[in-house]
Amino acid sequence: MLRYITAGESHGKTMLAIVDGFPAGLKIDSEVINTELARRQGGYGRGQRQKLETDQVEFLTGTWNNETIGSPIALQVINRDYKLERLKELPRPRPGHGDLSGSLKYLTSIRGVLERASARETCVRVAAGALSRQLLEAFGIQILGYVTQLGSLSIESQPGDLDYQRSLRNKSEIYSLNPDQDPQAKQLVDDTKSMGDTLGGIVEVRAEGMPFGLGTHAQWDRKLDGRLAQAVMAVQAIKGVEIGMGFEAATLTGSQVHDPIQFDPGSIRSHNLGFKRPSNNAGGLEAGMTNGQPLVVRAAMKPISTLQKPLESIDMKTKEPSTASYERSDICAVPACSVIIENVVAFELATALVEKFGNDSLQEMLARHKLFQDMAAKH
Repeated sequence: MLRYITAGESHGKTMLAIVDGFPAGLKIDSEVINTELARRQGGYGRGQRQKLETDQVEFLTGTWNNETIGSPIALQVINRDYKLERLKELPRPRPGHGDLSGSLKYLTSIRGVLERASARETCVRVAAGALSRQLLEAFGIQILGYVTQLGSLSIESQPGDLDYQRSLRNKSEIYSLNPDQDPQAKQLVDDTKSMGDTLGGIVEVRAEGMPFGLGTHAQWDRKLDGRLAQAVMAVQAIKGVEIGMGFEAATLTGSQVHDPIQFDPGSIRSHNLGFKRPSNNAGGLEAGMTNGQPLVVRAAMKPISTLQKPLESIDMKTKEPSTASYERSDICAVPACSVIIENVVAFELATALVEKFGNDSLQEMLARHKLFQDMAAKH
């Protein structure tokens, strides 16, 4: 099973991720990972810290000559803005953060909680996901994340294949599939900033080339949709997850929701084994398993909790009313969130891939994948 743990504080010396269960034999392109780390630091609406950090991944273990060797992989991203020992305690908890609950749970300082709870930790989750997407690509699986809504502003995605849409996303300062709407979106961010407020939004991730049978119906905790939802909800500030049609499905009848099944014998050797759907309302998952259609996952990000015009709070020592403490923060991190969710999803898909086809070596995985495709095509 592929899994990872992360360690480090937002203003500590380093951020670490240890990835266990990764197959041997994959040539790693570190620049692919560094590109994702740079995108995570970008996007319109980010704060000043992103100008201080230039995230670069370092492999400490688990590779030889840029190739995985089957042992645990330790990934490191150095914090250049290291100043943890010099930071003062926050006297007043900030609504929307873990300040109050964490300090009471662990009977510790707010500072000790916020430094670990910070979304800075996601830099190594992105690194682990960007490593995993290189494994996915060896099996013809492509993945793309983008912004579909910023506050109340809905952003209409332009149609096209994944490569074309990626080129659109890379042209957009808010990482949407419609760069023409960037001026409107940027104005919304600027207006929000002038009011001392923050902005949330919705991001979408789509993966194409998915084979049948990743995940399983056999146990509740191994269903791929459940694992994706847990992984995405574990990203800071995410308050809702949809797969496919999502919540809209609850408002429609079954005939409007479920995707008819068709068959094209001419594409029996493709990843979907010739099975076609005129719609994809299920988002590529049925009964906890991939069904050969594109995977579609959507996440709702709440506005950043730290406000330039702080909300009401209390002083932790005196318990007297006050305003919340303020820490340097973003106005809008929805574009960066799309990068995080994209790579978190990539990691979960890679996990399901190694569970289906083994994880000793890439060569063995590819052989098992071909064997499965051949057997399933004759089923």
